[in-house]
Amino acid sequence: MLVPVLALFSLFIVFPALTGVLFSFTNYAGYGDWKFIGALNYVNMFKDPTILQAYLFTFFFALVSTLVVNVLSLALALALNAKIKWRTGMRTLFFIPMVLSGLVVAYVFNYLFSNTIPALADSLGFTPLASSILSDERFAWIAVVFVTVWQAAPGVTIIYLAGLQSIPGEVHEAAELDGAGGFRKFASITLPLILGYLVINVILGFKGYLGAYEIIVALTGGGPGTATQSVAMKIFSGFTGGDYAYQMANAVVFFIITVAISLFQLRIIQRRGVSL
Repeated sequence: MLVPVLALFSLFIVFPALTGVLFSFTNYAGYGDWKFIGALNYVNMFKDPTILQAYLFTFFFALVSTLVVNVLSLALALALNAKIKWRTGMRTLFFIPMVLSGLVVAYVFNYLFSNTIPALADSLGFTPLASSILSDERFAWIAVVFVTVWQAAPGVTIIYLAGLQSIPGEVHEAAELDGAGGFRKFASITLPLILGYLVINVILGFKGYLGAYEIIVALTGGGPGTATQSVAMKIFSGFTGGDYAYQMANAVVFFIITVAISLFQLRIIQRRGVSL
C-alpha cells in the first residue's frame, strides 16, 4: 500500500527538488542550452542586495505577524471563552475569515487601502491616510501584516480555545477562593496550562509566514519597489525572469534555512513535551 504513495511523492516532490538542486549549479535560464558553472550562483546570491532585502523582509514579517496574531488570538480566545451573551454567534462571526481564500481577501483589502480608506480620510481631512498606505515604502508592510493577521487569527484562536476549555473549572474556582484576581489567574494558572498550545501556534505560525506569497502578491505585488518582496516571490520570479538556475540556488538556501529552523523548533517542542 505504501508503493503508490512513495511513487507519487517521489515523482512530484523528490524528483523536482533534486532537479532544482542540479540546475542551481548551472546557468540555465529556464529555456535553451545550459552548462555547469559550479557554485557561482550561490556566491552571487550572497552579494545580491535584492535577495538580502527579501530575506530581511521575510523574517521581519514572520516575526511581527507571529507576535501580533498570537497576542490578538489569545485575547479573542479569552473573550470568547468567557460567560458572555451570544457567545456561539460571536465565535461563528470571528471564524468567517478562516474559510475565505487569502488571494480574494488580499484583493478586497487592496481596493480598501487604495480607494475606500484614502477617499474617506480625505473627506474627513485626515491627511496621513489620504494616500494609499500600499504606495509608501515605510508603511506598506503594516498593510501586509494586518491582512495576514486578519485571516490567520481565527485558526489560531480555535487552538487557544481548545486549550482554555481543557482547563478544569475547579482550578479557577480554587484560585478565586484564595483571592487571586483576573490578571493573577491568567499569569499563574491559565498561561502555564495552555503553554503547549502557545508553543504550537508560535512554531506553526512562524514557519508558515516564512513562505508568505499569495497575500503579498495580491496586496502589494512586492512593492513599492521591492519593499515587501518575500523570499518566495523572489524565487518564483526566476520562472519568468530568465533567472531559473539563480533562483533555484536561492530556493536551496531557503530550504536549508527553513529545515534548520524546523529542527530548532522541534527541539523546543521535545523539551516542552508538546505533541503536534
